[in-house]
Amino acid sequence: MADIEPIAFPGQAAAGERPACVTFDRRELDRILDLYGRMVAIGEWRDYAIDFLKDRAVFSIFRRSTEYPIYRIEKDPRLSRKQGAYAVVSQTGLILKRGHDLARVIAVLDKPLRAVN
Repeated sequence: MADIEPIAFPGQAAAGERPACVTFDRRELDRILDLYGRMVAIGEWRDYAIDFLKDRAVFSIFRRSTEYPIYRIEKDPRLSRKQGAYAVVSQTGLILKRGHDLARVIAVLDKPLRAVN
């Protein structure tokens, strides 16, 4: 009987190989989705998309689903030792914040609480 090779799914690598694509882990997604949920609750954001590419993972945020993303939260492991693996990029391509700690990087998108009279 011939040897059967296992199928590698996105984000899953065979033993001893590099992953096929970069992904967000569960803790990272929890933080991002917590922020996303709060912004949806106040009516700022309406849709999102997640892309797992060979060189980076991207969480795109949309005001409406038919537009370009207003923000992108990117994870690029190649920059982890230099500038930090995480970045928040605006619609125009401007990097709003970059760093090693995801919570600090996405804090730039969080709206401060306001007092209600």
